[in-house]
Amino acid sequence: MKQTSATRRLGEQLREKLGYILLTEISDPRLDFVTITGVEVSTDRALARVFITCERDRYDDVAEALESAKGRIRSILARSLDWRVTPELDFRIDQATDEAESITRALKNVPETLSVAKNEEGYPISDDRVDE
Repeated sequence: MKQTSATRRLGEQLREKLGYILLTEISDPRLDFVTITGVEVSTDRALARVFITCERDRYDDVAEALESAKGRIRSILARSLDWRVTPELDFRIDQATDEAESITRALKNVPETLSVAKNEEGYPISDDRVDE
């Protein structure tokens, strides 16, 4: 979805309201420790993509819980928003944090060959040079 400054502002407003709804109004234990990482709102406010994150092994349970609670969340949202149209909610799992963690782990595992001193051509400099 193309985002403008107005839709970004609306997305931030919607993210705050959805966070409050998930925290206080929805009592599904499968939605505990779920974080809303972002919201994209269409320019006509008819659709909102909600990106959420949680532990990797809970993706399926959380997606199922959000799908079953979508109607209730939308009706609560309709009462709290002053928009003419209540957007259709499209929940998506945001895997960016998992990808960032795997990149961080990969960067911590630096091969020993990278710490070897090399010359301009990239060949290792050996300490046992023969003096001529």
